[in-house]
Amino acid sequence: MKKSTFTAMILGAIGGILFALGMCMTLIPEWNAFRPGVIMGVIGAIVLLIMALVWRKMENKEPIKLSGKAIGATLLGIVGALLLGVGMCLTMVWSHIIAGIVIGIAGIVVLLCLIPFIKGLK
Repeated sequence: MKKSTFTAMILGAIGGILFALGMCMTLIPEWNAFRPGVIMGVIGAIVLLIMALVWRKMENKEPIKLSGKAIGATLLGIVGALLLGVGMCLTMVWSHIIAGIVIGIAGIVVLLCLIPFIKGLK
């Protein structure tokens, strides 16, 4: 295993765990830990950003160039993930099964649209 892959794996695991735990602390009212959850989630997001920058530097890759296509792909991914998450919440938390399934499937379709958007059709 290359050093860059190992470093990305360790930083990704740490950042992902911190981010996920922070979101749980924020969103589960029984824990009464909204503010510490936000802080932990932000720390996790910062670790994940650092992981991406460190991995790119270790792999001698060019910095990410912001273009209209990159911003559009990012926004499309965010919208798809949010739709999928809202669908899951509707189904599992609020017991609106039909609406949750429809919105979740719409989120999956939006996320699947990322593939041809980024790679293109041949």
